[in-house]
Amino acid sequence: MKKEILSIIQKIEEVNSGQPWFGKPVYSILEEVNTKKVYQRPNDTEHSMIELLYHMITWAEFTLKRIEKYPDMDLATFEKMDWRLINPKVHTWKKGLAAFKSTNKEIIAILKKKDDTFLKEIVDFRKYNFHFLINGMIEHNIYHLGQIAYINKMLA
Repeated sequence: MKKEILSIIQKIEEVNSGQPWFGKPVYSILEEVNTKKVYQRPNDTEHSMIELLYHMITWAEFTLKRIEKYPDMDLATFEKMDWRLINPKVHTWKKGLAAFKSTNKEIIAILKKKDDTFLKEIVDFRKYNFHFLINGMIEHNIYHLGQIAYINKMLA
């Protein structure tokens, strides 16, 4: 049976590019960001929009690698990448947005090949199942999207 998997896929698509309850979808808000301000930290202490985007990428990639059951990229690998030092020559908004979209697209493609029993499997390096992980990733993205939207308006 694929009822729950299809529901999760629909939720990812709705939140990212559809018509989510909370307003504009993730991709639309990220595409509207003032790229001239993405490296600026509000109050010179908080995370910049680019740092938040790459943080979102890190945990979307963690989710992807766990779904793929890819053993070479363990939890420590992702913890090292989390809140990475941003190099404006390497970490651009355009590249980050493309990576974020690509990772989400890959997650959806793999989930389409799974059935509902997969969601009950325990995630390696964690004590919870894939249902919790994937829904957590969706919530994580919405949470940080709110921060990015607020910072973008604040710095306008």
